[in-house]
Amino acid sequence: MAKKSSASSRPAKRVSVSADYIFNKPFTAKQKAVLRKLKRKQDAGDDSGIDFSDIPELTEEQLKNARRPARKLVAARLDPDVMEWLQSFGPGYSTRINTLLRSVMEHQRK
Repeated sequence: MAKKSSASSRPAKRVSVSADYIFNKPFTAKQKAVLRKLKRKQDAGDDSGIDFSDIPELTEEQLKNARRPARKLVAARLDPDVMEWLQSFGPGYSTRINTLLRSVMEHQRK
């Protein structure tokens, strides 16, 4: 008689996700708590434990050039269900559209 395989020993189903999905995934409650703690520490000006001695100060020229290029404002016609899906993740759907398109563009360039 053949031995039944145990459910716990079966290999897990592989799931493929993009880097964009990982980086845009909502924070967990625990992660939010850590971020709030860091924010309070930053607001209190508690940088006493950080050694800045090995970080050179930025020059005025570096600060002047440290901006992202301006984005172009465009109008796009999207299907209602696509727009609803984009908005379901919360504010910033236009940035999300840009991130999705950039991901596709970079994938195509490879």
